[in-house]
Amino acid sequence: MATASETHTANKPSPARWLVVAVPYVWLLLFFAAPFLIILKISLSDTAIAMPPYTPLFQGFGALGDFASKLDFENYLFLTDDPLYIRSYLSSLRIAVISTFLLLLIGYPMALAMARAPTSLRPTLVMLVILPFWTSFLIRVYAWIGILKPDGLLTLLLQTIGLLGPNEQVQIFRTDIAVFIGIVYSYLPFMVLPLYAALEKMDNTLLEAANDLGCPPLKAFWKITFPLSLPGVVAGSMICFIPITGEFVIPDLLGGADTLMIGKTLWTEFFGNRDWPLASAVAVILLVMLVVPIAIFQNQQKKVV
Repeated sequence: MATASETHTANKPSPARWLVVAVPYVWLLLFFAAPFLIILKISLSDTAIAMPPYTPLFQGFGALGDFASKLDFENYLFLTDDPLYIRSYLSSLRIAVISTFLLLLIGYPMALAMARAPTSLRPTLVMLVILPFWTSFLIRVYAWIGILKPDGLLTLLLQTIGLLGPNEQVQIFRTDIAVFIGIVYSYLPFMVLPLYAALEKMDNTLLEAANDLGCPPLKAFWKITFPLSLPGVVAGSMICFIPITGEFVIPDLLGGADTLMIGKTLWTEFFGNRDWPLASAVAVILLVMLVVPIAIFQNQQKKVV
């Protein structure tokens, strides 16, 4: 019979287990918490004609009272006064929501077809989905410029098949439509792969049982397939929605002057106006907008479970 000391030693976590648990927290500390605190510090500073272009809150680790006395929230107040930033946030959220919906609409049938394909064919289909990653993201976006511009390949194709006249051109370049096309193309693998992972694990005998009981295929999809794939839907939607909200490259290259997104606003403030404190305040609010709803959602999911 084991003694109390032996039982305590057996229940004590091993160093290897502590290391496995610590690695994610160290990663978050170095690459999330520390950069966020730096940006937060800059957002509470004043703009200055210097390098770096802001007045530091403190040098070294000064007294807490001295640090608190130098906090300046005018950058955050300015964001509420200027409608440009509010419109940028709302426009970014609108584009992100529409793009995520389009990605789900296109990616779900693809993932479902992959999950129901023969087992020997599935690795090839997955490889085809991730194949665009073998080419630089920037090159792929530039390729869409050659396709969508008025005298580009799309216009040439439509003229060749007779849908456009010789002097007519496709006028979607530098519009929101071009931005949606670029976003959906670029982020589609991030939606398909989580959906495929969820659908591939599904027990197909449930559908067979529903069919034996007289359930129509469409009703079986909504009652069985879709509910079981919800973890993949949520994961894919979050993976796409979060980076799309702060997207800069696609709206800058494919969008027009009226395409307003917070990523372009951030770039203008950082590199155009060189107003680092204001740009940092924009970034902090954007991060809070994205993190808080996710934290609330995960908390609700834990309560349900």
